[in-house]
Amino acid sequence: MGKPTGFLEFTRKLPSKRSVEERKGDYKEFVNLFSEKELGQQSSRCMNCGVPFCHSGCPLGNVIPEFNDEVYDGNFKEAYDILISTNNFPEFTGRICPAPCESACVLGINQPAVTIEEIERHIIEIAFEKGLVQPRKPNLRTGKKVAVIGSGPAGLAAAAQLNYAGHTVTVYERDDKPGGLLRYGIPDFKLEKSVIDRRIAVMEEEGITFRCHANVGVNVHVSDLLREYNALVLAGGSTVPRDLPVPGRELKGVYYAMQFLKQNNKTVAGVNPHDFANIESNIIAEELRATGKNVIVIGGGDTGSDCVGTSNRHGAKSVTQFELMPMPSAERTPFMPWPTYPMILKTTSSHDEGVERRWSIATKEFIGDGKGNLKALKVVDLEWKITADGKPASFVEVAGSEREMPCELALLAMGFVAPQKDGLLEQLDIELDGRGNVKASEKEYQTSIAKVFAAGDIRRGQSLVVWAISEGRECARKVDEFLMGESFLETKDSSLLVALH
Repeated sequence: MGKPTGFLEFTRKLPSKRSVEERKGDYKEFVNLFSEKELGQQSSRCMNCGVPFCHSGCPLGNVIPEFNDEVYDGNFKEAYDILISTNNFPEFTGRICPAPCESACVLGINQPAVTIEEIERHIIEIAFEKGLVQPRKPNLRTGKKVAVIGSGPAGLAAAAQLNYAGHTVTVYERDDKPGGLLRYGIPDFKLEKSVIDRRIAVMEEEGITFRCHANVGVNVHVSDLLREYNALVLAGGSTVPRDLPVPGRELKGVYYAMQFLKQNNKTVAGVNPHDFANIESNIIAEELRATGKNVIVIGGGDTGSDCVGTSNRHGAKSVTQFELMPMPSAERTPFMPWPTYPMILKTTSSHDEGVERRWSIATKEFIGDGKGNLKALKVVDLEWKITADGKPASFVEVAGSEREMPCELALLAMGFVAPQKDGLLEQLDIELDGRGNVKASEKEYQTSIAKVFAAGDIRRGQSLVVWAISEGRECARKVDEFLMGESFLETKDSSLLVALH
């Protein structure tokens, strides 16, 4: 415990940000770093609880009180060592994780929680600055070869861990650069791509090979990989978006959120998204711009928030975000007791940049201008029936509330339903679960094909970046056991013991 009275002396504080008008003029990250004094104060708020519920709140089992203590004392080498014992990529989670650890923070019972996510980001940035981040090369190679298909957070974590175990790892990515949705799904203003490039460079020094423009099942044959490698890890994510099949869906101006975000991210990176149409699906021929348009984002999650921020940077005439569900409470209710993750109102930095948020609203029809272009949405308000435990159960349309709203660009951000079946999964003829995800237990991560494993969203369904990294790590251990009969890779529990001693 760095400072026994820290939680009494200091309140929660977040780093300053560039002004809204300034940051809307570019796609660069806009959250500044703490001063050394501010960082010490925020880390001192950690109480080193007898039962640190933040451990269980974090899917990775990050050893949070211990690295907070080292940060307060200025021991960044020790703080970095503790952090990476459980988390391969704190530079990602420190930027884009919704921080379930903070919801479980004991201080959060009667005060604002410790700024765990920001402290994590500061540890890794200071570690890179001080040269503490060095390639961790295995002392001995096992002679076993593993192919990881997909280079999102689950695939990268699995690749890193398997490489540490001494296996020769090749990562296959269908896009032009590694990173998966980290690179082309998340806008640069939340995660600049130099952060990904920096990590990929370290992983390449560690001996991992990345093969890009390699869409397994399209221009890379699955049978070739099964012959060449001792094991395969499927980490392709959950990429099939949820659709809204109402009249007018075919109109020009109605797109999936990820089509919009991916094209914009590639444009920001100076890449022509149409260069890879032969190995990628869902390539949109026309340029998707929100400039001067009334934009409606259908879906209230993080992807929808990213569409809001991107539309504002395009110079949209107006931006509105729809959510089918009723507006959540701003604070915990009796039905969301600490330390569970609360479903409360979340206002992001993109919302602060300008958006009208509408709750309990449904889209009935996309209305065209007679020339095939979207001009408006027909919407209706909903009245929800709430159960005794505070959960929305069913709804009815509010009589007389049906109306039209002007809209030239509608973005569907309602989540993802399953991994893509055609290509890789179809050729493998692998067993799927009832939701269409690859069937593999959480304990073994092994699929219906003995040498093929699965991790991340492709197995568990759409989830958080921190869960993807956790699954990649745990899956790597099971692959290592499959190849070698045993594994010395850390589990969540063993990482905690290493950090504590």
